[in-house]
Amino acid sequence: MGNINSQALKNGFRLLNSSYANDYNKKHSRSGSLFRQKTKFKELENSKSDYPFICFNYIHQNPLKAGIVNKMEDWEYSSFKDYMGLRNGTLCNFKLAYELLDLDAGSFYNDSYSIINEDLLPELYQENDKRSDL
Repeated sequence: MGNINSQALKNGFRLLNSSYANDYNKKHSRSGSLFRQKTKFKELENSKSDYPFICFNYIHQNPLKAGIVNKMEDWEYSSFKDYMGLRNGTLCNFKLAYELLDLDAGSFYNDSYSIINEDLLPELYQENDKRSDL
């Protein structure tokens, strides 16, 4: 994962989730777990070459497949508009994603709407030795 140690990244996400849950619980005068299950961590660079691309499109396609919107660009909470250049969001480093995922700006829209082979979806959740609880 480039210059980032995967264990450090895993710990960073664990701390982020824990801090968020603690702050949320404090603000809402509650205690206990905030999330139903632990977050899973899976290294993308050691997966099949198309795995990161499938995950990227799967996330953007969720509101469309759930029937919440008719077009991915209609979902206001998605970074899809940022990647399309329709909005100037700052949450995602879309230039880095274009580089890491080898995305083509010219075909991004059509690629994003491409059908994901349903047989590949179980791999998104498959347990293996490269994936662990945070």
